[in-house]
Amino acid sequence: MSKKSPQKEAEKGNDTTKDVSPEILFEMYRNAYATRQFELRCMDLYRQGLIRGYLHPYLGEEAIAAGACAAIGREDYIVSTHRGHGHCISKGADFKKMVSEIMGRETGYCKGRGGSMHISSKEDNNLGANGIVGAGIPIATGAAMGIKVKKEKKVVVGFFSDGAANQGVFGESMNFAATFNLPVIFMLENNHYAVSTPVECSFGNCDLACKGPAFGMPGVCVEGNDAVEVYLATKSAAERALNGEGPTLIEAKTYRHGGHHINDPGLYMDQEILSQWKAKDPLDILKKKIKDKKKLKTVEEKVERELDEAVEFAKNSPQPSVDEFLASIPNF
Repeated sequence: MSKKSPQKEAEKGNDTTKDVSPEILFEMYRNAYATRQFELRCMDLYRQGLIRGYLHPYLGEEAIAAGACAAIGREDYIVSTHRGHGHCISKGADFKKMVSEIMGRETGYCKGRGGSMHISSKEDNNLGANGIVGAGIPIATGAAMGIKVKKEKKVVVGFFSDGAANQGVFGESMNFAATFNLPVIFMLENNHYAVSTPVECSFGNCDLACKGPAFGMPGVCVEGNDAVEVYLATKSAAERALNGEGPTLIEAKTYRHGGHHINDPGLYMDQEILSQWKAKDPLDILKKKIKDKKKLKTVEEKVERELDEAVEFAKNSPQPSVDEFLASIPNF
């Protein structure tokens, strides 16, 4: 298992907060904080038996979704993963529809039929999460091809993990995107584990950004716990894409705060390294960059009220109709 400290894992640079407006900082903090609180509530609901199936918390990785989604527009697209609640929230999702979907209720984004790993939202241009590791990568690439064919000024951010970077579709999609100069940003969330396998046991070179130039595109490595770094890297990559300069691979180095899913105790994780990463919590890093602490408190209280309302809404929402489900199946 890795013995590298988080300080050595990410490159240190100058303070770039001056390059980000206060409005963007608050937006990123709101989404990072909302993701943290959302996950904690979902974990509680899961333990009450109100959420079925798996639940993969995004705890510790919130800065990546918050930073990346703040750097693109409402008209741009994202493709998510099985650990995708943060992406969904940061792209503008409705808490009530999200909680309802995860609890399997009719009022959810997919009428309760998708659950935690399959939320999608047309109105937010969220092309959906995916329970198959790496399956979202070619979807993002295909969406970017569609944008190019239609000659639209849009980009796609495809989120995926270090584990997904070892799937064949990763190399195939990267090569295709570079060959056709597609407006796609490959956002590699390197949390150092593919389930329980450390990244050091899966790659000869653990600095995964190197795979970008190998396929003919820039490979950028950022501190994944710093939303500002993620935001600036994504903004730059989006500008390249919109200018017709093609795709970019961004490796955001982070570390999840627990096991692979809610029932995984994560005993294989090095506790010393885990505590070092927890000491540089993404919410704390972002909070220090914001001067108006009073407004921060207001943001947090508003998020908590909205989440409380969402949970109650979902609890009081109906289960999916069996008759409606059967009627939706062609030739049933």
